[in-house]
Amino acid sequence: MTADKSIKERLGLVQVYTGNGKGKTTAALGLSLRALGSGLSVGMIQFMKPERDSGEYVISKRLENFTLMPCGLSHLVDPENIKQNDIAAAREALSIAKEMLYSGRYDLFIMDEINVAMGWKLIDADEVIRILNERPANVEVVLTGRYAPDEIMGYADLVTEMRMIKHPYDKGIGSRKGIES
Repeated sequence: MTADKSIKERLGLVQVYTGNGKGKTTAALGLSLRALGSGLSVGMIQFMKPERDSGEYVISKRLENFTLMPCGLSHLVDPENIKQNDIAAAREALSIAKEMLYSGRYDLFIMDEINVAMGWKLIDADEVIRILNERPANVEVVLTGRYAPDEIMGYADLVTEMRMIKHPYDKGIGSRKGIES
């Protein structure tokens, strides 16, 4: 199924999902399902997330018109001790993101956890804005992750902040397969 031209003509906004609450990547994935159901193609790059058996990675292999590219090292980035290879991996992910975004293959493009990469100064927000300014017309873009820089929130057309009120982690319940990963 391919989207009607009138659907694609109305795309092109930048959305930001940020904040300390759960649900930023989940919201982006929900939007992906809606887009796929309308005949749109979706590309998603995950900053600082290595290829693994997350639910979204596994299902991406079975969904037509959905490409997911995890780009991360085998360790979590420590914001108090950022290493040169953390910066290099984030820069490489941004290069891949730019290539995917400019490819013309996607109607919706998600940069998952890019806000964290910018917030921790692994990549530069002004460079991200330049890339977004030069993208093909009618590509909707979603930027997820905590710590969205002010300049990104000012640039975006839609900003949603997820606020944590209560979380199972507070009860000692860790990440659950199929829910958080």
